[in-house]
Amino acid sequence: MTTAKKSAQRLGFKTGEAIVYPAHGVGRITSVEEQEIAGFKLELFVVSFDKDKMVLRVPTAKAATVGMRKLAEPALIEKALDVLTGRARVKRTMWSRRAQEYEAKINSGDLIAVTEVVRDLYRSDAQPEQSYSERQLYESALDRVVREISAVNKITDTESLKLIEQSLAKSPRRAAKGEVDVEAEAEAEDVQEEAA
Repeated sequence: MTTAKKSAQRLGFKTGEAIVYPAHGVGRITSVEEQEIAGFKLELFVVSFDKDKMVLRVPTAKAATVGMRKLAEPALIEKALDVLTGRARVKRTMWSRRAQEYEAKINSGDLIAVTEVVRDLYRSDAQPEQSYSERQLYESALDRVVREISAVNKITDTESLKLIEQSLAKSPRRAAKGEVDVEAEAEAEDVQEEAA
C-alpha cells in the first residue's frame, strides 16, 4: 500500500482532501485502494460525494484525464463572484442548443464556466418565470458553485448561497421589485418568438 500512497502524493491528491469531479462537483478522497480488474492491478482514488450519497472510484492514472481537480484557489472564487455581477449573456439561439451548451459548461468542472451558467439563468423576482428545464440547469449550476465556495471558504452552503445572491444582486440588469426591466422583457419576448 506504500506505492499507492506515493503515487497519490505524486499526482498531488491526498486522502481526506476535497476535490472537484466534473460530472458530480465537490467530493472528498476517502482512500486510495488497489483492485484487480480483468487481471490488471489498478490503483483507485475512492471519492465520496456525501450530499449525493455516492462513492466513485477513479483510476489514479486517469484522474487528470477525466478532469478531476483540486478546489479553486480563493482568488478564483473572487473572480467567480465577480462574474456573477456582470450582465447576463444570452445567445439568441434555440433553447435546445443553449441548454446543451449550459449542460456542457456545468459538466466541464470549470468554476468560471459553471458560474456563467448561474449568471445567465438567474431570474430576480421582477423577471419572468423560468421553464422547468431552465430551472433544473440553473439549480444544478448553482449547487456546484455553492458547494465549491463552501469548501474553499470553509463556510456553510447557506452562507455560500448568500454570497452568490449578493453578487447577483449587483448585476446591472437586475431590476428592483416593482420596476420593469425593459431589456429583460424584450429579450424574453424574443426567446418566446424563437420557441414558437
